[in-house]
Amino acid sequence: MWRLLRRRQEAQPEVAGEAAAQAAVTVAPAEPDLESAAFFDVDNTMMRGASIYHFARGLATRGLFTTKDLLKFAVGQAVFRLRGNENPEHIAVARETALAFVAGAKVDDVVRLGEEIYDEVMADRIWGGTRALAQAHLDAGQRVWLVTATPIELARVIAQRLGLTGALGTVAETSNGVYTGRLVGDLLHGPAKAEAVRALARREGLDLTRCTAYSDSANDLPMLSLVGHAVAINPDSELREYARKHDWPIKDFRTGRKATLAALPIAAGVGAVAGGVAAGIALRRHYRDRP
Repeated sequence: MWRLLRRRQEAQPEVAGEAAAQAAVTVAPAEPDLESAAFFDVDNTMMRGASIYHFARGLATRGLFTTKDLLKFAVGQAVFRLRGNENPEHIAVARETALAFVAGAKVDDVVRLGEEIYDEVMADRIWGGTRALAQAHLDAGQRVWLVTATPIELARVIAQRLGLTGALGTVAETSNGVYTGRLVGDLLHGPAKAEAVRALARREGLDLTRCTAYSDSANDLPMLSLVGHAVAINPDSELREYARKHDWPIKDFRTGRKATLAALPIAAGVGAVAGGVAAGIALRRHYRDRP
């Protein structure tokens, strides 16, 4: 009797496994839709707050620059956000300063730090609703790209962690794996985002009338207006008004306007260059202090 019972017990895993396999529902992979795609802004669209700020915060926890530096950066973001505009002269000055500081840093180090800091700081700040929208496009066989003024190395890390197709971001010139301190072109901001999407569409054979774009900011109207389907996500007041006039869908995943400001959402262009200054300061100090 005991032998019979033991044989039955030994057979249970096999029986359970077979039953589970038979009961499994197989979902056929989506047919690839090669002519349509989705484009997502990052800051306050895919992620709460500014990705470059969270990157700078991660550098601060590693002692690469001081809390005082981070506080100055955060206050600067808040001022620009409350003013609701971006002074081209300020952007130009900040850009040049950031590039001067980052010169000499190794690309591999930035990528490695970006991966670590994403896992530690950024992953929990992804908007679940926006992530679900991106996944819906993937499930429909469409490719999904992030489009952001954030440096391309950090943008790629975010895209990879989210399982997306790829990213379009600001490209800094490099030589032998080291940043030269110059940009290739300019910041991927405003009209430059639309140009990047247009260039990608030509390369990938996309029909932009069948594509979708998502953003929180009126600064991205050139990109949003380029595609056949535009969606306002957590929109600023200007984009909200524009979306209503043009019957664009509006989705707000925030708990309230005040909560949004508290999360330090920022204007994309200023955020990228200001964040570049903070990160550049940290990296420059890191390399300066190396033996």
